[in-house]
Amino acid sequence: HSASLEKIFIENRIYRKIEECETWEQILETIDAGLKKFVRVEGEKLKKDDTRIVLRRPVSEDDLTRLTEIRIKRISKYDGFKAEEYIQRLDMELAEVADHLANLTRYAIAYFENLLKKYGVNRERKTQLRTFDVVTAQKVAIANQKLYVNRQDGFVGYGLKKDEKAEFVVDCSDLDDIIAIKRDGTFVVTKIAEKTFVGKDILHAGVYNKNDDRLVYNMVYVDGASGISFAKRFLVSGITRDKSYDLTKGTKGTKTLYLTANPNSESETVTIQLSDKAPARVKQFEFDFAELAIKGKGSMGNIVTKQLIKSIKRQSLGDSTLGGREVFFDSVVGKLNHTGHGRYLGAFDTEHVVLVVYK
Repeated sequence: HSASLEKIFIENRIYRKIEECETWEQILETIDAGLKKFVRVEGEKLKKDDTRIVLRRPVSEDDLTRLTEIRIKRISKYDGFKAEEYIQRLDMELAEVADHLANLTRYAIAYFENLLKKYGVNRERKTQLRTFDVVTAQKVAIANQKLYVNRQDGFVGYGLKKDEKAEFVVDCSDLDDIIAIKRDGTFVVTKIAEKTFVGKDILHAGVYNKNDDRLVYNMVYVDGASGISFAKRFLVSGITRDKSYDLTKGTKGTKTLYLTANPNSESETVTIQLSDKAPARVKQFEFDFAELAIKGKGSMGNIVTKQLIKSIKRQSLGDSTLGGREVFFDSVVGKLNHTGHGRYLGAFDTEHVVLVVYK
């Protein structure tokens, strides 16, 4: 439409007729009158020997304004033959689009066949179809931090590297929770931070996973009120962050004598040495944690001795008292799991490892 009007405007020198116009309205009226000699719209009554070209829509004021904006330099270099070719090419493209719209099914098939021809050869799919597994941020978080503990002053965090009293514990991520157990038998779980005070005299610090039902703590403590020593094996679950919990009776003067964290519920045999002041004739004996049932964090434990204990040393590390952990391989998502998805690999104990061979 615009190309046709431009061709008529220049070839028929309509632009010269507006040189004497004094107002904008006169300019538009002059151009409109000049165009009407050469164009008509569909449905308009034909005149005798009518050679006017048919426009696809009526001439608007915007069309007239656009013609006044053509620069003189462009008019002088105007090539009518090229303009005619351009208009014919546009007409062909419009006819092609109309044909595609009238035959959408045929066009869609041809379009996709062309895509296969253009992009299909030597471009076979290289990715593999896999089922997406549900994961949490903690499971996929990169171990980008290092956990340190200052046992004496009671601090944990990843910003204690320059603290002379701090020691490295484990690699962790900045999404992990941290558990800290103190000598008085209390513990707290807190979000990892640069530096957090959890209480002085820390015996154990590590990453806490609320879904880990295999991590078992073996503990011996002496009750501050009675002087009786108790042993217990327990799991830590059902906790609230930053809340202090007691693993003992909570009496004043209670002290933890022995504490270990066992990732696969391993039992232990320890040697208990009684104080020289103890009235018992046998001042040294062995104690096997495998004889204790695994209970919750709030259990009191079983009596070990009513005598004063001097020291406790590990004699040996036993097998998992919960049995080997069953491991499965899910080939769909390419992951090992303990939930029964995929091929069963076996029951893995503490010293067992998984061998993975890649193509």
